[in-house]
Amino acid sequence: MSELCEHPFRRILLIKPSSFGDVIHALPVLNGLRQAYPDARISWLVSTACATLLEGHPALDEIILFDRKRYGRIGRDLQITVEFGRFVLDLRSRNFDLVVDLQGLFRSGFFALASGAPVRIGFAAAREFGAMFYSHRISCKDPDMHAVDRNYLFGRRLGFEQVPITFELPVRPQARESVQGMLEQAGIAPNQPYVLMAPGTRWETKLWPADYFAAIARWILEQHRLPIVLIGAGDEVDIARHVHEQTGGRTVNLAGQTALPEVIALVTDTVLAVMHDSGPMHLATALNKPMVAIFGPTSPQRTGPYRHPEAVTRLDLSCSPCYLKKVADCPYNHRCMKDLSPDLIRARISELLTGGETAQ
Repeated sequence: MSELCEHPFRRILLIKPSSFGDVIHALPVLNGLRQAYPDARISWLVSTACATLLEGHPALDEIILFDRKRYGRIGRDLQITVEFGRFVLDLRSRNFDLVVDLQGLFRSGFFALASGAPVRIGFAAAREFGAMFYSHRISCKDPDMHAVDRNYLFGRRLGFEQVPITFELPVRPQARESVQGMLEQAGIAPNQPYVLMAPGTRWETKLWPADYFAAIARWILEQHRLPIVLIGAGDEVDIARHVHEQTGGRTVNLAGQTALPEVIALVTDTVLAVMHDSGPMHLATALNKPMVAIFGPTSPQRTGPYRHPEAVTRLDLSCSPCYLKKVADCPYNHRCMKDLSPDLIRARISELLTGGETAQ
Protein backbone atom coordinates (compact mmCIF):
# COMPACT_ATOMS: atom_id res chain seq x y z
CA MET A 1 0.00 0.00 0.00
CA SER A 2 1.00 3.63 -0.42
CA GLU A 3 1.76 4.08 3.29
CA LEU A 4 4.92 1.99 2.89
CA CYS A 5 6.16 4.18 0.05
CA GLU A 6 6.19 7.12 2.46
CA HIS A 7 8.09 5.30 5.18
CA PRO A 8 11.79 6.35 5.46
CA PHE A 9 13.28 2.87 5.81
CA ARG A 10 16.89 3.05 6.97
CA ARG A 11 18.00 -0.58 7.37
CA ILE A 12 16.78 -2.99 4.72
CA LEU A 13 17.31 -6.73 4.43
CA LEU A 14 16.80 -8.48 1.09
CA ILE A 15 16.43 -12.27 1.36
CA LYS A 16 17.22 -14.32 -1.74
CA PRO A 17 19.74 -17.01 -0.81
CA SER A 18 19.76 -18.96 -4.08
CA SER A 19 19.91 -20.15 -6.78
CA PHE A 20 22.33 -18.66 -9.31
CA GLY A 21 19.64 -17.58 -11.78
CA ASP A 22 17.19 -16.57 -9.06
CA VAL A 23 19.72 -14.20 -7.51
CA ILE A 24 20.25 -12.59 -10.92
CA HIS A 25 16.48 -12.22 -11.31
CA ALA A 26 16.43 -10.35 -7.98
CA LEU A 27 19.12 -7.80 -8.93
CA PRO A 28 16.59 -5.27 -10.33
CA VAL A 29 14.87 -5.19 -6.93
CA LEU A 30 18.17 -4.26 -5.31
CA ASN A 31 18.57 -1.40 -7.77
CA GLY A 32 14.97 -0.32 -7.20
CA LEU A 33 15.43 -0.29 -3.43
CA ARG A 34 18.59 1.77 -3.77
CA GLN A 35 16.82 4.31 -5.97
CA ALA A 36 13.84 4.54 -3.61
CA TYR A 37 15.93 4.65 -0.43
CA PRO A 38 19.29 6.20 -1.38
CA ASP A 39 20.40 6.71 2.22
CA ALA A 40 19.39 3.30 3.54
CA ARG A 41 21.82 0.57 4.50
CA ILE A 42 20.89 -2.44 2.35
CA SER A 43 21.97 -5.97 3.24
CA TRP A 44 21.42 -9.20 1.26
CA LEU A 45 21.14 -12.62 2.88
CA VAL A 46 22.56 -15.03 0.32
CA SER A 47 24.02 -18.53 0.22
CA THR A 48 27.78 -18.90 0.22
CA ALA A 49 27.56 -20.48 -3.26
CA CYS A 50 25.94 -17.38 -4.79
CA ALA A 51 27.63 -14.63 -2.78
CA THR A 52 30.28 -13.94 -5.43
CA LEU A 53 27.55 -12.62 -7.73
CA LEU A 54 26.97 -9.76 -5.30
CA GLU A 55 30.49 -8.90 -4.16
CA GLY A 56 31.40 -5.35 -5.08
CA HIS A 57 27.88 -4.41 -6.15
CA PRO A 58 27.60 -0.61 -5.84
CA ALA A 59 23.99 -0.70 -4.60
CA LEU A 60 24.73 -3.12 -1.76
CA ASP A 61 26.21 -2.29 1.64
CA GLU A 62 26.49 -5.74 3.18
CA ILE A 63 26.42 -9.42 2.25
CA ILE A 64 25.16 -11.77 4.98
CA LEU A 65 26.35 -15.29 4.22
CA PHE A 66 24.06 -18.23 4.82
CA ASP A 67 25.77 -21.62 4.69
CA ARG A 68 22.79 -23.71 3.66
CA LYS A 69 24.69 -26.99 3.55
CA ARG A 70 26.21 -26.54 7.00
CA TYR A 71 23.04 -25.32 8.66
CA GLY A 72 21.19 -28.25 7.12
CA ARG A 73 22.58 -30.26 10.05
CA ILE A 74 20.71 -28.23 12.68
CA GLY A 75 19.36 -30.51 15.39
CA ARG A 76 21.81 -33.29 14.50
CA ASP A 77 24.99 -31.45 15.44
CA LEU A 78 25.14 -29.47 18.68
CA GLN A 79 27.89 -27.10 17.54
CA ILE A 80 26.11 -26.23 14.31
CA THR A 81 22.81 -25.77 16.16
CA VAL A 82 24.51 -23.30 18.50
CA GLU A 83 26.10 -21.54 15.51
CA PHE A 84 22.71 -21.20 13.88
CA GLY A 85 21.30 -19.67 17.04
CA ARG A 86 24.10 -17.13 17.02
CA PHE A 87 23.43 -16.44 13.35
CA VAL A 88 19.79 -15.62 14.12
CA LEU A 89 20.76 -13.42 17.08
CA ASP A 90 23.28 -11.60 14.91
CA LEU A 91 20.60 -11.05 12.28
CA ARG A 92 18.30 -9.54 14.90
CA SER A 93 21.04 -7.30 16.28
CA ARG A 94 21.20 -5.39 12.97
CA ASN A 95 17.85 -3.73 13.75
CA PHE A 96 16.34 -3.97 10.28
CA ASP A 97 13.15 -1.97 9.79
CA LEU A 98 12.26 -3.60 6.45
CA VAL A 99 12.70 -7.15 5.16
CA VAL A 100 11.97 -8.06 1.55
CA ASP A 101 11.72 -11.85 1.18
CA LEU A 102 11.96 -12.88 -2.46
CA GLN A 103 12.62 -16.56 -1.67
CA GLY A 104 9.17 -17.38 -0.33
CA LEU A 105 9.90 -20.46 1.77
CA PHE A 106 9.42 -21.36 5.43
CA ARG A 107 13.10 -20.79 6.19
CA SER A 108 13.29 -17.38 4.52
CA GLY A 109 10.02 -16.33 6.16
CA PHE A 110 11.41 -17.42 9.51
CA PHE A 111 14.49 -15.27 8.95
CA ALA A 112 12.24 -12.33 8.14
CA LEU A 113 10.37 -12.74 11.42
CA ALA A 114 13.52 -13.49 13.43
CA SER A 115 15.13 -10.29 12.20
CA GLY A 116 12.69 -8.32 14.33
CA ALA A 117 11.83 -5.97 11.47
CA PRO A 118 8.38 -4.44 11.90
CA VAL A 119 7.74 -4.50 8.13
CA ARG A 120 8.22 -7.87 6.44
CA ILE A 121 7.07 -8.22 2.83
CA GLY A 122 6.82 -11.48 0.91
CA PHE A 123 4.73 -13.34 -1.61
CA ALA A 124 1.20 -14.27 -0.57
CA ALA A 125 1.71 -17.61 -2.31
CA ALA A 126 4.96 -18.39 -0.50
CA ARG A 127 5.49 -22.12 -0.16
CA GLU A 128 5.84 -24.13 3.06
CA PHE A 129 3.51 -21.66 4.87
CA GLY A 130 6.17 -18.96 4.56
CA ALA A 131 3.54 -16.24 4.16
CA MET A 132 2.49 -16.50 7.78
CA PHE A 133 5.68 -14.70 8.79
CA TYR A 134 4.97 -11.53 6.79
CA SER A 135 3.31 -8.29 7.82
CA HIS A 136 2.54 -7.44 4.18
CA ARG A 137 1.93 -9.81 1.26
CA ILE A 138 2.34 -9.44 -2.48
CA SER A 139 -0.11 -11.25 -4.76
CA CYS A 140 0.75 -12.41 -8.27
CA LYS A 141 -2.28 -13.46 -10.31
CA ASP A 142 -0.36 -14.52 -13.44
CA PRO A 143 1.35 -17.91 -12.93
CA ASP A 144 3.37 -17.41 -16.12
CA MET A 145 4.72 -13.98 -15.23
CA HIS A 146 8.49 -13.81 -15.68
CA ALA A 147 10.44 -14.13 -12.43
CA VAL A 148 11.96 -10.66 -12.90
CA ASP A 149 8.54 -9.02 -13.28
CA ARG A 150 7.12 -11.05 -10.41
CA ASN A 151 9.89 -9.85 -8.11
CA TYR A 152 9.37 -6.29 -9.27
CA LEU A 153 5.79 -6.35 -8.01
CA PHE A 154 7.35 -5.37 -4.68
CA GLY A 155 8.01 -1.97 -6.25
CA ARG A 156 4.29 -1.14 -6.08
CA ARG A 157 4.41 -1.30 -2.30
CA LEU A 158 7.86 0.19 -1.83
CA GLY A 159 7.86 3.06 -4.28
CA PHE A 160 10.20 1.90 -7.05
CA GLU A 161 7.64 0.63 -9.54
CA GLN A 162 8.59 3.40 -11.99
CA VAL A 163 12.33 2.82 -11.70
CA PRO A 164 13.55 1.13 -14.91
CA ILE A 165 14.40 -2.54 -14.54
CA THR A 166 18.16 -2.91 -14.83
CA PHE A 167 20.74 -5.55 -14.03
CA GLU A 168 24.20 -4.72 -12.83
CA LEU A 169 26.97 -7.26 -12.54
CA PRO A 170 30.38 -5.77 -11.80
CA VAL A 171 33.31 -7.32 -13.67
CA ARG A 172 36.37 -7.59 -11.48
CA PRO A 173 39.53 -6.31 -13.20
CA GLN A 174 41.58 -9.19 -11.81
CA ALA A 175 39.04 -11.70 -13.12
CA ARG A 176 39.18 -10.21 -16.61
CA GLU A 177 42.98 -10.25 -16.46
CA SER A 178 42.92 -13.90 -15.42
CA VAL A 179 40.56 -14.80 -18.25
CA GLN A 180 42.64 -12.97 -20.81
CA GLY A 181 45.67 -14.94 -19.64
CA MET A 182 43.79 -18.24 -20.06
CA LEU A 183 42.57 -17.31 -23.52
CA GLU A 184 45.95 -16.06 -24.71
CA GLN A 185 47.55 -19.28 -23.52
CA ALA A 186 45.00 -21.18 -25.62
CA GLY A 187 45.75 -19.07 -28.69
CA ILE A 188 42.92 -16.51 -28.51
CA ALA A 189 44.38 -13.04 -28.88
CA PRO A 190 43.16 -10.02 -26.84
CA ASN A 191 39.94 -8.57 -28.30
CA GLN A 192 39.55 -11.60 -30.62
CA PRO A 193 35.86 -12.59 -30.88
CA TYR A 194 34.85 -15.98 -29.49
CA VAL A 195 31.68 -18.01 -28.95
CA LEU A 196 30.92 -19.20 -25.42
CA MET A 197 29.19 -22.54 -24.84
CA ALA A 198 27.92 -24.04 -21.59
CA PRO A 199 26.88 -27.63 -22.46
CA GLY A 200 26.10 -28.63 -18.87
CA THR A 201 23.32 -27.76 -16.44
CA ARG A 202 22.00 -29.01 -13.11
CA TRP A 203 18.76 -30.69 -14.26
CA GLU A 204 19.42 -33.68 -16.48
CA THR A 205 16.16 -33.00 -18.32
CA LYS A 206 17.50 -29.61 -19.42
CA LEU A 207 20.49 -31.19 -21.13
CA TRP A 208 20.60 -30.89 -24.89
CA PRO A 209 22.71 -33.87 -26.11
CA ALA A 210 26.44 -33.25 -25.89
CA ASP A 211 26.88 -34.63 -29.40
CA TYR A 212 24.58 -31.86 -30.67
CA PHE A 213 26.71 -29.24 -28.93
CA ALA A 214 29.77 -30.78 -30.56
CA ALA A 215 28.10 -30.65 -33.98
CA ILE A 216 27.33 -26.96 -33.53
CA ALA A 217 30.87 -26.29 -32.31
CA ARG A 218 32.40 -27.98 -35.36
CA TRP A 219 30.09 -26.02 -37.66
CA ILE A 220 30.99 -22.68 -36.07
CA LEU A 221 34.71 -23.50 -36.24
CA GLU A 222 34.50 -24.49 -39.90
CA GLN A 223 31.95 -22.01 -41.24
CA HIS A 224 32.42 -18.94 -39.08
CA ARG A 225 36.08 -19.38 -38.10
CA LEU A 226 35.37 -18.33 -34.53
CA PRO A 227 37.06 -19.92 -31.50
CA ILE A 228 34.80 -21.88 -29.16
CA VAL A 229 35.22 -21.56 -25.39
CA LEU A 230 33.56 -24.16 -23.16
CA ILE A 231 32.61 -23.40 -19.56
CA GLY A 232 30.97 -25.42 -16.81
CA ALA A 233 30.95 -26.15 -13.11
CA GLY A 234 32.99 -28.91 -11.53
CA ASP A 235 30.24 -31.49 -12.00
CA GLU A 236 29.92 -30.57 -15.71
CA VAL A 237 33.54 -31.27 -16.64
CA ASP A 238 32.76 -34.64 -18.25
CA ILE A 239 30.14 -33.17 -20.59
CA ALA A 240 32.48 -30.37 -21.65
CA ARG A 241 35.30 -32.86 -22.16
CA HIS A 242 33.08 -34.93 -24.44
CA VAL A 243 32.24 -31.88 -26.56
CA HIS A 244 35.91 -30.94 -26.67
CA GLU A 245 36.96 -34.40 -27.78
CA GLN A 246 34.21 -34.61 -30.41
CA THR A 247 35.61 -31.45 -32.03
CA GLY A 248 39.05 -33.00 -32.27
CA GLY A 249 40.30 -30.91 -29.36
CA ARG A 250 39.74 -27.68 -31.26
CA THR A 251 37.73 -25.93 -28.54
CA VAL A 252 39.16 -24.13 -25.51
CA ASN A 253 37.85 -26.17 -22.60
CA LEU A 254 37.76 -24.13 -19.39
CA ALA A 255 35.09 -26.21 -17.65
CA GLY A 256 35.93 -26.64 -13.98
CA GLN A 257 38.78 -24.12 -14.23
CA THR A 258 36.97 -20.83 -13.67
CA ALA A 259 35.49 -19.21 -10.60
CA LEU A 260 32.28 -17.20 -10.88
CA PRO A 261 34.02 -13.81 -11.36
CA GLU A 262 35.92 -15.30 -14.30
CA VAL A 263 32.71 -16.71 -15.79
CA ILE A 264 31.19 -13.22 -15.59
CA ALA A 265 34.24 -11.84 -17.41
CA LEU A 266 34.00 -14.54 -20.11
CA VAL A 267 30.31 -13.86 -20.67
CA THR A 268 30.91 -10.10 -20.77
CA ASP A 269 33.41 -10.38 -23.63
CA THR A 270 31.81 -13.09 -25.78
CA VAL A 271 30.14 -12.28 -29.12
CA LEU A 272 27.63 -15.12 -28.71
CA ALA A 273 26.49 -17.45 -25.94
CA VAL A 274 24.96 -20.89 -26.61
CA MET A 275 23.45 -22.30 -23.42
CA HIS A 276 20.62 -24.14 -21.70
CA ASP A 277 18.22 -22.63 -19.19
CA SER A 278 21.03 -22.25 -16.67
CA GLY A 279 22.97 -19.82 -14.51
CA PRO A 280 25.34 -18.76 -17.31
CA MET A 281 22.33 -18.10 -19.55
CA HIS A 282 20.93 -15.71 -16.95
CA LEU A 283 24.34 -14.04 -16.75
CA ALA A 284 24.28 -13.55 -20.52
CA THR A 285 20.79 -12.05 -20.23
CA ALA A 286 21.82 -9.66 -17.47
CA LEU A 287 24.84 -8.60 -19.52
CA ASN A 288 22.68 -8.18 -22.65
CA LYS A 289 24.71 -10.60 -24.79
CA PRO A 290 23.52 -12.18 -28.04
CA MET A 291 22.57 -15.77 -27.30
CA VAL A 292 20.86 -18.97 -28.22
CA ALA A 293 18.93 -20.23 -25.17
CA ILE A 294 17.92 -23.90 -25.45
CA PHE A 295 14.71 -24.75 -23.60
CA GLY A 296 12.80 -27.98 -23.06
CA PRO A 297 11.26 -28.91 -19.68
CA THR A 298 11.05 -25.35 -18.35
CA SER A 299 9.07 -22.27 -19.38
CA PRO A 300 10.84 -19.44 -21.21
CA GLN A 301 7.93 -17.23 -20.19
CA ARG A 302 8.83 -17.67 -16.53
CA THR A 303 12.61 -17.96 -16.58
CA GLY A 304 13.75 -17.33 -20.15
CA PRO A 305 16.05 -14.53 -21.33
CA TYR A 306 14.29 -11.50 -19.92
CA ARG A 307 12.72 -9.36 -22.66
CA HIS A 308 14.52 -11.41 -25.31
CA PRO A 309 12.06 -14.13 -26.38
CA GLU A 310 13.75 -14.26 -29.79
CA ALA A 311 16.79 -15.82 -28.10
CA VAL A 312 14.86 -18.98 -27.18
CA THR A 313 15.03 -22.11 -29.30
CA ARG A 314 12.61 -24.88 -28.35
CA LEU A 315 10.09 -27.35 -29.74
CA ASP A 316 6.41 -26.55 -29.41
CA LEU A 317 5.27 -29.72 -27.68
CA SER A 318 2.08 -30.28 -25.69
CA CYS A 319 4.12 -31.83 -22.87
CA SER A 320 6.47 -28.85 -22.52
CA PRO A 321 7.01 -27.33 -20.05
CA CYS A 322 6.74 -30.24 -17.64
CA TYR A 323 9.29 -29.18 -14.98
CA LEU A 324 10.45 -32.77 -14.54
CA LYS A 325 14.04 -33.02 -13.33
CA LYS A 326 14.75 -36.69 -14.08
CA VAL A 327 14.80 -38.11 -17.59
CA ALA A 328 13.53 -41.42 -16.20
CA ASP A 329 10.28 -39.66 -15.25
CA CYS A 330 9.66 -38.45 -18.81
CA PRO A 331 7.06 -40.62 -20.63
CA TYR A 332 8.05 -39.20 -24.05
CA ASN A 333 11.70 -40.27 -24.29
CA HIS A 334 12.96 -36.74 -23.61
CA ARG A 335 11.63 -35.52 -26.97
CA CYS A 336 11.94 -31.84 -26.08
CA MET A 337 15.72 -32.15 -26.23
CA LYS A 338 16.44 -35.21 -28.36
CA ASP A 339 14.21 -34.00 -31.21
CA LEU A 340 15.54 -30.45 -31.11
CA SER A 341 17.70 -30.58 -34.23
CA PRO A 342 21.07 -28.81 -34.41
CA ASP A 343 19.73 -27.32 -37.67
CA LEU A 344 17.38 -25.10 -35.64
CA ILE A 345 20.30 -23.90 -33.55
CA ARG A 346 22.38 -23.26 -36.68
CA ALA A 347 19.61 -21.10 -38.10
CA ARG A 348 19.49 -18.94 -34.98
CA ILE A 349 23.30 -18.63 -34.84
CA SER A 350 23.42 -17.60 -38.50
CA GLU A 351 20.89 -14.85 -37.82
CA LEU A 352 23.15 -13.50 -35.09
CA LEU A 353 26.52 -13.90 -36.82
CA THR A 354 25.75 -13.33 -40.50
CA GLY A 355 22.45 -11.50 -40.60
CA GLY A 356 20.45 -14.56 -41.62
CA GLU A 357 22.61 -16.32 -44.20
CA THR A 358 22.76 -19.94 -43.09
CA ALA A 359 26.03 -21.59 -44.07
CA GLN A 360 25.81 -25.25 -45.08
